[in-house]
Amino acid sequence: MSEYAVHIKEVSYAFEDFRYRTPIKFGGVALDRVTLLNVGMVVETTGGKVSGGFGSMPLGNVWAWPSKVMKYDETLVVMKAFADMLSGVYRTATNSQARGHPIQISTRVERILAEAVHVSRVKPLNPEPIPTLAALVVNSAFDAALHDAYGKAFGLNCYHTYGPPFFDDDLGDYLGAEFKGEKLHHHIRREPQPSLPLYHLVGAIDPLTPAEVTQPVGDGLPEHLGEWITRDGLTHLKIKLNGDDAGWDVARVLGVDHVATATLPHCHTATDTPPVSADRQLHYSLDFNERCQNVEYLLEVLHRVKEQSPAAFARIQYVEQPTARDLKANPSNRMHKAAELVPVVIDESLLDLDTLLLAREQGYSGVAFKACKGQTQSLLLAVAAQKFGLFRCVQDLTCPGASLIHSAGLAAHIPGVAAIEANSRQYCPAANEEWESRFPGVFTIRNGRVNTGLLTGPGLGAVT
Repeated sequence: MSEYAVHIKEVSYAFEDFRYRTPIKFGGVALDRVTLLNVGMVVETTGGKVSGGFGSMPLGNVWAWPSKVMKYDETLVVMKAFADMLSGVYRTATNSQARGHPIQISTRVERILAEAVHVSRVKPLNPEPIPTLAALVVNSAFDAALHDAYGKAFGLNCYHTYGPPFFDDDLGDYLGAEFKGEKLHHHIRREPQPSLPLYHLVGAIDPLTPAEVTQPVGDGLPEHLGEWITRDGLTHLKIKLNGDDAGWDVARVLGVDHVATATLPHCHTATDTPPVSADRQLHYSLDFNERCQNVEYLLEVLHRVKEQSPAAFARIQYVEQPTARDLKANPSNRMHKAAELVPVVIDESLLDLDTLLLAREQGYSGVAFKACKGQTQSLLLAVAAQKFGLFRCVQDLTCPGASLIHSAGLAAHIPGVAAIEANSRQYCPAANEEWESRFPGVFTIRNGRVNTGLLTGPGLGAVT
């Protein structure tokens, strides 16, 4: 047994609720609240050292479980019950067979999780079984707590424990024969990127101009897109689109572009130096939340944007998964033509290596990593994305507090990541209040960038 192995001694969990500052429209639903799953985990090393870890994640049931037969509160209850079931799984992982590195332990637990999801589909206790994506979201908080505890047990940031002597497994054992001989530490940065551009979310119901602010929040934060750009020096904008009205979607992209190009040249930096240079480059991502009925709709929107504003089209850095998440059920939605125009990234469909391979076969040219799918899975799939030369980005689930630190850490350590999302500062700032002073430049943005260089604390770096 390796001297760097650990086993789990204790597991605890709790829920925390917050109201959003303003609603965010997601998949046609205006969401105004969030429930966080907070997990504590205690591990013991082979040498007898005991250390605690912490993981947190929004349950995000509207995104992870967009049910047509169950209400918000009903899917939330099931995900909470799944958390209780998972805590039991982790609590039983205390024997010698469960010893190891977090990636080894989590891989074994995920097999149990997969079986639990399968059973829920065969013998559902609810109107519909829990989707795999929802199960992954619940498990991600436990997985994060395990990685966090492991790093703290050895007094190291987690990303210093993904190579020898802590973890030197052949990734062929995790990802198949094509990855034989690959090592994780060859594909993950040991130190974080100093900073990354922030992708600011422009929700489908968010005001773009002062004239569109009909009900001011009045809390001192920006009320419309122009104010956000001015305050934070934003250069990267994620544009939520409807996916069922091409005229509206095209007008929304052009409207955002108009505000951004008019505002950005007049922004000042955080040190009040002269205005930011007018050639500072803007980037957009387009998010249809799977609502496009087919790829032809996406192509129409892209072509119409290009026809009406070649400059706005040139600023589109990538498109998030535009059509239905069930790739097997929708084989005709092939993205090859769209991917010739801009990278098209898989998001909701990405559940494991098999779904990544299927997405690649169907023409997707990029991958969106999310901490809410698990630290272990994100690290392993990052290796696959690099090997296949896929475009890479990290998105969040409006993650506040420790979950944002977790997400930012992934973005800062996966090579080639274009930018990072951090939406909680817009929609749920109350959940960030105790974190802002401890992580300057992560929860409050300056010059359009996230200060990821300070994410070097022990474990995942959020809680000491």
